[in-house]
Amino acid sequence: MKIKQCSLRDVLILEPSVFGDERGHFYESFNKNAWESLGLPTDFVQDNQSFSKSGVIRGLHFQHAPYAQGKLVRVLSGRVIDVAVDLREESPTFGQYELFDLDAVGGRMVYIPAGFAHGFAAIQDSVFYYKCTAPYHKASEGGILWNDPTLNIPWDVKNPIVSDKDQVLPTFDEIMRIA
Repeated sequence: MKIKQCSLRDVLILEPSVFGDERGHFYESFNKNAWESLGLPTDFVQDNQSFSKSGVIRGLHFQHAPYAQGKLVRVLSGRVIDVAVDLREESPTFGQYELFDLDAVGGRMVYIPAGFAHGFAAIQDSVFYYKCTAPYHKASEGGILWNDPTLNIPWDVKNPIVSDKDQVLPTFDEIMRIA
């Protein structure tokens, strides 16, 4: 497995070794012993999966401490533009975001630690899968408006389909005033 640090502190891009032949392909997406030996997180307590039609934007979501979640994200079918936003005020990359083009073909994954907002845009009909380091806790959930003018994320989706809940989330600046 190849591991790369992206521009956001502590966010990792993981590219597994994919073994393919005329039948298809195989790769190991998670191995606790191998991950521990690489210093990667292994304490995942919840797995989530969603299906999104092309054009859907989900996010930007997070959970407040002590229920903040680290996430290991990947696409099982289709293609998404995945987004992580650093909300850790002490971080040198605070307030910055990075985009990740994820699809089912290469098996590339992204580890996003606790303290980040996360979202994605389905570029194709997609099945999105992620492992979490903390369980979902409704009272701790938070979010940032998907089209926040301060962040100005280039979602690359015309006429996005966004849930009513995500349409009324506060802006990044509003979240930081509350914190």
